[in-house]
Amino acid sequence: MFPKVVQVIPMENYSVYVYFEDGKIVCYDMTQMIEKEAFRPVKDITVFKEACTVMNDTLAWDIGGGGGGSRDNTKCLDFDPDTLYELPMAVEKIA
Repeated sequence: MFPKVVQVIPMENYSVYVYFEDGKIVCYDMTQMIEKEAFRPVKDITVFKEACTVMNDTLAWDIGGGGGGSRDNTKCLDFDPDTLYELPMAVEKIA
């Protein structure tokens, strides 16, 4: 079974609450990730929060600004769902 993300809630401190389909809820601290070259487009906290979404059943940032249901999978930053499920950057595990 592949873990599926059903909801994400980005926070002011570059953390993201990720809700998985199986009921697992994890708050990830993304401060180290945004320092990597690939994630620089979301270093601005406004972009980080506004572009954060669920795309292809995983945590993603729509840096193409697709909004309104016209998201472009080729212009996004995302995590492999299996990798995300096991990521050690958890601030807290809620469920």
